[in-house]
Amino acid sequence: MGIASRNDSPECGRPRIAGERVLVLGGTGFLGRHLCTTFRSADARVLLVSRSASGTGRHDTDSIRLDLVAASERDLLALLASTSPSVVVNAAGSVHEASPEKTRAANAEFVERLVRSLSLVSERPRLVHLGSIHEYGAGEVGTSFTEDHPPAPAGVYADSKLRGTRAVLDGVRTTGLVGTALRVGNVVGPGAPRQSLLGAVAHCLAEAAYRPERCAARPRLRLAPLRSRRDFVDARDVAQAVLAAATAPAPSVAGRVINVGSGRAVPVRWTVERMVSISGIPLELVEEPPATARFDPSWQQLDITVARRLLSWRPRLGLEESLSDLLDDARRSYGRKHSGDGGTPSGTGRSHPTPTADHTRD
Repeated sequence: MGIASRNDSPECGRPRIAGERVLVLGGTGFLGRHLCTTFRSADARVLLVSRSASGTGRHDTDSIRLDLVAASERDLLALLASTSPSVVVNAAGSVHEASPEKTRAANAEFVERLVRSLSLVSERPRLVHLGSIHEYGAGEVGTSFTEDHPPAPAGVYADSKLRGTRAVLDGVRTTGLVGTALRVGNVVGPGAPRQSLLGAVAHCLAEAAYRPERCAARPRLRLAPLRSRRDFVDARDVAQAVLAAATAPAPSVAGRVINVGSGRAVPVRWTVERMVSISGIPLELVEEPPATARFDPSWQQLDITVARRLLSWRPRLGLEESLSDLLDDARRSYGRKHSGDGGTPSGTGRSHPTPTADHTRD
């Protein structure tokens, strides 16, 4: 039955989420952590599932340890039957540094098993699946991707994300699943992983602030060429969009793809330079070709009209705030890990060289 058909709230025209069980798959990841915080703030009972969760494999706890990529349909059915969630949010998947086989297993094959499992439970929860802007491929400069834009994924990651989205939409069409796929822009904000471009920059700046003695005589950070423009969106705004999709009237969102982004393409070079400026730690950006060829579209921008109309959602956090919060989080994280080293963060505006790092991935 799920939240789509119970606990309706006539005051706001949406089902209530307070007290409902929300299963967040990939709940210890970058986006997953923000999702858990947002749903808990809405008084939902959050059950996070991850292979690195602090809990056990028992399903009567709020933190469940389970390798979702390796989980069989039987494992997933047992998870759903024992937790009886009203909403399932799929934030699991592979983004960085995985082999093609692992990328397909996490982003496509797991989603296909999840959809089949959801179709077999007696009281079906609502599914909100997180897709990617990269499913659209490269955009034409000055244009925005609408949800009906023909997908043209390039590369294993984008192709696997599209396959996962299609599995959700096929499940809606063939089994009556109440599922929605959000195609999300390039996510930034506190907690961005070091493997991502902006996460790498933030962590290098944090190390420079705490450990200036380890830095070379001249500040330097090696990056892949920063030629593209990207649609950046804060992870906390994405979490609010997921909450809105989980509580929107089911007929309006079931079987839909909905774009979630800022709605504007921002130069990546400006974004990196702005983060460096905010940090107060000058460094030289050295742009070098990546060691291996990669697909790097020059322009990606989402049209978020549908999200505004169906979810009453719009991004509320500006990019500068996202970058500043990412830097603060990286500094705190570095400080916690190295609290016994005797280092203290340098003040802004002081010239401390940063270590050379080769970060050539988006």
